[in-house]
Parts: sequence; C-alpha cells; structure tokens
Amino acid sequence: MTRHSEPTGDLTLDGYNRVTLRGHADLADALPYLLGYHPDDSIVLIGVHGPRGRLGERIRTGLPPDPDRWEEVACRLAACLAEGGTRRQSLPDAAVVYLCHDPGEGASPREAMERLRPLAQRLRTACGEREVPVSEALFVSRGRYWSYCCPGEECCPDEGNALPRAGTSPMAAAAAFAGIHVRGSLRELERRLVPVGEPLASRQLRALDEAASALLPSLIGKSADLAAVRGETLALAERLLSRFRRASAPDAPGEEAADARDDALLTSEEAARVLIGLQDRLARDQAAEWIEKPEVAAALRLWRALARRCVGAFGEYAAAPLTLAGWVAWSAGDAVGARVALGRALAADPEYMFARLLHQACNEGVDPEPLRRCMREQRAARGLRGPAAGAL
Repeated sequence: MTRHSEPTGDLTLDGYNRVTLRGHADLADALPYLLGYHPDDSIVLIGVHGPRGRLGERIRTGLPPDPDRWEEVACRLAACLAEGGTRRQSLPDAAVVYLCHDPGEGASPREAMERLRPLAQRLRTACGEREVPVSEALFVSRGRYWSYCCPGEECCPDEGNALPRAGTSPMAAAAAFAGIHVRGSLRELERRLVPVGEPLASRQLRALDEAASALLPSLIGKSADLAAVRGETLALAERLLSRFRRASAPDAPGEEAADARDDALLTSEEAARVLIGLQDRLARDQAAEWIEKPEVAAALRLWRALARRCVGAFGEYAAAPLTLAGWVAWSAGDAVGARVALGRALAADPEYMFARLLHQACNEGVDPEPLRRCMREQRAARGLRGPAAGAL
C-alpha cells in the first residue's frame, strides 16, 4: 500500500544550528519555534527553498470566520508569499500551509479540520497558480495534527496524531541550544494590546469624544492650527514618556501587573489628547524617532498603554500607537513583538500604510538600522541632539 510521502526540510536557526525535519510530526512541532509563539486561530504559509527544503518566508494571518472570504484571503496570502520571494530574487520552490484552530466547547478538532478543508484546498490552489506548489498542508489543534494531503487513515487517523511531547523534538533541542524561546500563544501576546474594560472604558470613551470635538477641526483646518496641535501632542507625549521612565516596578510580578501599573500612569484626558494628535502623520513620524536605548523600553510601554485606550468607536485610532509599538519593538530587536503589534495595527486599519510597510519589512527580515539612521538624521536636521526636549 502506498503511504503519503513525508516531507524533509532543513532549517537554519539564527546561524546556530541546522535542523532536519523528518515527517509531519516534526513539521507541525516546528511551527511555534518558527514564529516565536503558538499561533491561535491562524493561517500560516512558509516558503520552502532548494533541493534540501530550506524553510524561508513566514506569513501569518487570522482565520477568517466567514467562508465567503476564504477565496480572497487565500489569493492574498499566496500573492504575498510569491511576491516576497520575487523581491529576494528567490521564488519559493514550494510552500507548507498550516491551519491552527482550537474549536470551542462541544466541537471536536476533527470536525473543525473537516470544516476548514475547503480553505486548505483554496490555499493549495492559490499557491499553485503562483507556481508555488504546496508540499504539505497541516491542521493543528489541541496538541494533535492532521494532514490535508493525506490519502487515508494510514497516515492520519480520525483522532489525528499527537505532537511530540514538549521539549523532546529535534526542533526543541536546537531552539534551546540557540537560545530561542516560544513566548506563549498569540492570544496571550495580543492580550497586552486589547482595549481596557470597564469602568475605565466608559471614562476613556467620554474623554475621546471631547478631545475629538476639540482637536479634529484643527487637524483638518489651517496649517497654523495643525502645527499648534502637533506641538502640543508631542510635548504631552514627551511628558508622559518621562513619567513612564520614572515609574517604579510593580510590586507584583508579571505582564498583567506591569500593564495595570502603566494604565494607572495615564489619565483619560491625557490619553485622549495624544491619541487624537497622533492621527496627524507628521506628529506620529516625529514620535517614531524616539528609539534610542535609554528611552526605548518606556516608549514601548507608552504606545501599548495608549493602544489599550482606543475603545468603542475609536478602535481605528489604535493603528497609530500600535504601529509605533511595532516599530519600537522591531528597532529593539524583538521581531515577534513587532509582528504582533503591527498585525493588530492592520486589523484596526488594514490600509494604514506605515504599518503595512513595517510589517512587510519585518516579515522579510530587513535590517531596521537604515530607517533608524534616517530618523536620527531627520531629528538632527530639526536641531535636536538626542532625545527631544530632554525626554525622547
């Protein structure tokens, strides 16, 4: 009986190790290490290069809940994979597709896998039309996996196959040796960026309404009014950054306590005025210059805290602080945190160009230093040496 052929690929981890992935189990187990987190409710495409199957480009997006969008999403992801390879002058020879989803209570992973089978087929077709054949398509859920390329139960039984026990796979050993860590799930990483809840949300929404009424006419009015709002926005943001730098560490450990401490450092009125002001692109661009080491940690905390204040109808306004958070994280060497923040920015506003460009560059492994250098030159041209106004 002919069994489904299992893929073998070579993967280089940050120049330290070369790992040979043999079969579905290794390939499914490798995904969190390739991304830096466990991708909840995600589609992931990975490019495969050369005769030895070197894994390259990684593209992730959320699973679209509406099946009517599956065709559109599949075509867009396949285009991104092919175009990314074309820019590198190395179109992937093949692709690996992952669908990751843990169904809700009462639903089985097997049922979820079958429900998403048409999406997997659309992705295979869309990649094939771009001359990037899909060598493997896997569904991963609750510690088990299935292959959509499997011809029968000899390969994948109804209950699926168990992933390797944590820490026992070749990928886990190589990642540990290289100092690469999986930072929890995507949902856990995104939790730091979601809007605040009640009772703070209601106060923040009122403050945003008032700030929008007061400031938005100036942002679209005379240049003198716009310049005044821009200056006030940056000056207030600088004061907030200084406050964040001076703040002591929370008594309780953990990210939740740290974020709660940062939320308490902002009044609703301060957050509202900065958020409205950052809708001016030049104000945002000047704030993006705040990337030097003494300030970078406080800047990242500030942008995250501001993103959490974009509640209710002001959800789209989060694109600016989320993009700044992504840029600061990427500039500081945290590509995982950058991709998460920039992905959230694009979810808030899919047409936000700064986020789109940064997200693409981060995903393609571009060195951020040339952009950092350009921003330093812009700041110097305005007569500023180092952090503006002694803050950033």
